[in-house]
Amino acid sequence: MPLVAGVDSSTQSCKVVVRDAETGALVRQGRAPHPDGTEVDPHAWWEALQAAVAAAGGLADVAAVSVAGQQHGMVCLDPAGEVVRPALLWNDTRSADAARDLIAEAGGGETGRRFWADATGAVPVASFTATKLRWLARHEPANAERVAAVCLPHDWLTWRLAGASGLDALRTDRGDASGTGYWSPRTGEYRLDLLEQALGRRVRVPVVLGPAEPAGQLDPAVLGGGPGTAGPVLLGPGTGDNAAAALGVGAGPGDVVVSIGTSGTVFAVADAPAADPAGAVAGFADATGRFLPLVCTLNAARVLDAAATLLGVDLDALSELALAAPPGADGLVMVPYLEGERTPDRPTATGALHGLTLGTSTPAHLARAAVEGMLCALADGLDALVAQGARADRIILVGGGARSVAVRRIAPQVFGRPVVVPPPGEYVADGAARQAAWVALGGATPPSWVLAGTEEYAGEPVPAIRERYARARDLVVDRPPGRG
Repeated sequence: MPLVAGVDSSTQSCKVVVRDAETGALVRQGRAPHPDGTEVDPHAWWEALQAAVAAAGGLADVAAVSVAGQQHGMVCLDPAGEVVRPALLWNDTRSADAARDLIAEAGGGETGRRFWADATGAVPVASFTATKLRWLARHEPANAERVAAVCLPHDWLTWRLAGASGLDALRTDRGDASGTGYWSPRTGEYRLDLLEQALGRRVRVPVVLGPAEPAGQLDPAVLGGGPGTAGPVLLGPGTGDNAAAALGVGAGPGDVVVSIGTSGTVFAVADAPAADPAGAVAGFADATGRFLPLVCTLNAARVLDAAATLLGVDLDALSELALAAPPGADGLVMVPYLEGERTPDRPTATGALHGLTLGTSTPAHLARAAVEGMLCALADGLDALVAQGARADRIILVGGGARSVAVRRIAPQVFGRPVVVPPPGEYVADGAARQAAWVALGGATPPSWVLAGTEEYAGEPVPAIRERYARARDLVVDRPPGRG
């Protein structure tokens, strides 16, 4: 019974799970917090990883470990391997102007967006590494001059686990590389010309490994232990958080994962790369050799929180109220752009209620409209994926919002497809563990792990819900500039 470990170094914390490599059974786990902020010293991640590993009982008995991490973050190293400056995380928006500049330099407008979509699978936004490098070159030229290598959070942690033996030992995978803005999922190669355009010169980048290609071996000294009881501990290539989550829930071609957290993500496992010049779909790669087209929305679970607050109830009561109203809420529609929106690109839009009458002025109707509105916004993302050629045979629903009974039952009516809900878990860490098992056991595909407790939901689609929502969505106006 070989054991493997998976690490999720997320924005908020580090989670470690130790699982049976063959069955996926959870053996033990641990976690440790990360500091707040959109700019973090990577050494804080290293300290959290050490604490989480200790809380999980160590790694002495595992055969392999893989690290999944938050995508896009910029970790810059000098020639000696020292961190140049605190890492800018995916949610640091100071590079928004840099993203616009890079698009403008490629011709601007449709021409510029098409160039970047064809070159890298995605149109630059503030979260991508390339835009952060441009910001660094413009605003901190002295630091930019010190940079000898640039990597991602999971790359840096894997490198440290291997002993940080030199910049030429940096490794990554195609899933995380595809979020940099200078690697092409279509060709499987770096676009070093685009890296040079962003930073002003070329620097070292990690070698991109295959899905189950070892990144080296765990250096026993780095975690204060001797050799593992199972022999040398292999390091998996690791990956980004969304690609790891897809692995963790066992998504395959035809599956679309809808994650309802603070923000929403909708991503599919696809056999062909996506290139959306409109920028709605980011054409990432996955961690298995396929592709992971992805849409992100700003408004997801917090729409439910807001509705519950407005009605003075908790989330369980909100769910009960929503199920007490009929499908379509008798025409009451909520457009849930409570924090603006990213998909569609409406950063200054506000939420709205349409169809309010004496008959729909009830807590049940408002609760139903909130659930349906949130799901309709995510279904818009699903439509964008399908327009880019993704198959959508079933929906895998995860995240905090998926705990709502109303969300589970209403989702098939909105998405028009069967919905499966895995048991609550650390999907990103689980995906990293599954990759580690793939490395440890070998084989052409990752091991098949059965997620006990998965629930299935089906229901007749109700097209009128989406139709009414689309009409109301198109009536939403943006806030005037400078207004709160």
